[in-house]
Amino acid sequence: MTERSFLPFALPEIDESDIQEVVDTLRSGWVTTGPKTKKFEEKFAQFIGGNVEAIAVNSATAGLHLALEACGITHDDEVITTTLTFTATAETVRYLGAHPVFVDIDPNTLNLDINQIEKKITKKTKAIVVVHMAGLPCDMVKVIAIAKKHNLKVIEDAAHALPSKINDIVIGQHESDAVVYSFYATKTITTGEGGMIVTKDAVIAKRCRIMRLHGISRDAFDRYVSTKPSWFYEVVAPGFKYNLSDIASSLGISQLAKADKFYQKRFAMAMRYLNELKDLPIKMPPNVINKETDVHSWHLFLINLLPEANITRDDFINQMSEHKVGTSVHFIPLHIQPYWKNEYKLDNADFPHATKYYENAVSLPIYTKMTEDDQSYVIDTLHKILRKSMSNVS
Repeated sequence: MTERSFLPFALPEIDESDIQEVVDTLRSGWVTTGPKTKKFEEKFAQFIGGNVEAIAVNSATAGLHLALEACGITHDDEVITTTLTFTATAETVRYLGAHPVFVDIDPNTLNLDINQIEKKITKKTKAIVVVHMAGLPCDMVKVIAIAKKHNLKVIEDAAHALPSKINDIVIGQHESDAVVYSFYATKTITTGEGGMIVTKDAVIAKRCRIMRLHGISRDAFDRYVSTKPSWFYEVVAPGFKYNLSDIASSLGISQLAKADKFYQKRFAMAMRYLNELKDLPIKMPPNVINKETDVHSWHLFLINLLPEANITRDDFINQMSEHKVGTSVHFIPLHIQPYWKNEYKLDNADFPHATKYYENAVSLPIYTKMTEDDQSYVIDTLHKILRKSMSNVS
């Protein structure tokens, strides 16, 4: 029997149709932002359900920065968000000289505790940034109601949330001001690096487009493909270099066409994990409340080791690695990270649910390139490690 190779935590699924779409772009001679990017934006807006504008960017981090700027966030403003997220959610607030205000999580969903939002609102609060953790949608109706009451902007960090929905509404179709998706290599669809801003607000969309490319008043693509002299442009703001290339967009077009198929596979894998790991000493990840109207994208499969597992999180991860299975942790809460902890004098005691979750958190591999045999091996390995650890109780 041949030795089993290491199963990584995540891998993108790239097939021949993806490769051919990229090759088509390379052969076209137009490789930076151009016709493929426009096509990707149009198709993504349609995928979300129409009635929105989509602005392609080179990362979700760039998208969050542009969305916050377009919403008027500026120096000394406050923006409420969750502590259980990647640092990009908060660092983009600091880009603008504003301050993130962190909220603990709801232990039942791992999303920010909506009941804590109003307690954090001050005269300086200007926005709420919601993170749909692992792809489980946050209750946007409740968040938007709070925002309207206090005249706050709402931005959704939907890096995990394609194609999530809640109350039969796709994430991207609620009344928030902007929604930002990620197409990083590990996400539910990928462009390698990339992201998308979705908004129903034409003013926000226009500002994002201008600031996406140096604050120039018109797209470079429009200037370069014009058959008439069109060299003139105006710099109307000190913008950024956040545009997405046609090479990346062509991959996005091909991946988006398979998004539903990818979701169905992730869903099946998640259901198998939920069924075949249920007897182990682990807390399963939260699922949607209403299976008829809600969709969890299952970008991540998050487990929590229970005390009766008789093994630390770090030892468990090391043993999984020894058995050639990659795992991860999502996330080290921001109130624990040195910069945020020191800058804002954050205390673990103020975030009891996120702190407790983190101490025993493990993310299992769940991606469409995994085979049934791969998942069987992951499941068998969990059983083997945890059965052994439980038997070591003295």
